[in-house]
Amino acid sequence: MELLVAVSITCILSAVLAALVVLADAALLDYGECAIRVNGEKEIKVKGGGALLAALMDHKIFIPSACGGRGSCGLCKLKVLEGGGQVLPTEEPYLDEEELAGNVRLSCQIKVRNDIVVEVPEELLRVREFVTTVEGLTDLNYDTKHIRLKLNNGDEIRFTAGQYIQFNVPAYGGSREPVYRAYSIASPAKDVTHVDLVVRLVPNGICTTYVFDVLKQGDQVLINGPYGDFHLRDTDAEILFVAGGSGIAPILSMLHEMAEKGIDRKATFFYGAGTLRDLYLVEETKAFEESVPDFTFVPTLARPEDGWDGEAGLVTEVLDRHVADGKDKEAYLCGSPGMIDAVVEVLHGKGITDDRIFYDKFA
Repeated sequence: MELLVAVSITCILSAVLAALVVLADAALLDYGECAIRVNGEKEIKVKGGGALLAALMDHKIFIPSACGGRGSCGLCKLKVLEGGGQVLPTEEPYLDEEELAGNVRLSCQIKVRNDIVVEVPEELLRVREFVTTVEGLTDLNYDTKHIRLKLNNGDEIRFTAGQYIQFNVPAYGGSREPVYRAYSIASPAKDVTHVDLVVRLVPNGICTTYVFDVLKQGDQVLINGPYGDFHLRDTDAEILFVAGGSGIAPILSMLHEMAEKGIDRKATFFYGAGTLRDLYLVEETKAFEESVPDFTFVPTLARPEDGWDGEAGLVTEVLDRHVADGKDKEAYLCGSPGMIDAVVEVLHGKGITDDRIFYDKFA
């Protein structure tokens, strides 16, 4: 008990000291105006002291960040050629040796305290910001909503099935400042005037609490995108789709693409849920069996109930039972990191190598 008390006190003191350091840095140090030079061409002036990620976003240069700049997703990478300082311990877990040698950094962790020279991928410079209106807000089950956003002002968003956008959450009771969260697009790529999202409630989550408790039909929402390289590859390989929960979103967009283009490749979608009340969009997904040649939908419950006549067990177990070997197959996975890691292990056991496994991990 004494040890637990000591550890608790130490943690509290550490948190207080960290907060004081942040407050002191903001209140006492004035870094003045700093310049950020982008790709050797564009130069922007910003007030020093803030995060590089936020400074670029303020000037409509959008770097992906699924966690909203908290340093927990590792997506906001770019090259910092000058002025970034030493690599921080908070960055190291997300950077491999090649990236470290190539001056790749997490932009959310770098404070702009002097002039900085950065290199931003050209595709990110083409990312746009859109004002949208909530056209539909539907409960899919007890903890998941479907959001349909219509782009305003005649705007159009051109994206590839499997990509995602960043959703701006304005300051509200649960957040003192605006934040961004990443959500995969569920709608067909041919519909350039709408964006459909599947949002699952995260306890105390800034964005999901806003969506469930504040957002209503007719509200305006700011988004930017598209982002990501999760998309169908142009091959003849058999497709294995695997997802859990709201990971169904990009798979739906890919299925729309297959239906629209008449892609004739054998494909199976293994969709895992806990119990019957956790399943949603089952009929909508099964309908693709009529419009996509040689497509099969396999929903599964980890804890099946009376009346359920579908597959039972973890999605990894069902995948293992259905797939004899990985010859001429490729896999597309979407869901939590734990689920994806477990599925990858099964796929490796079937002989499917990493170059034929594509995934989008929800942070």
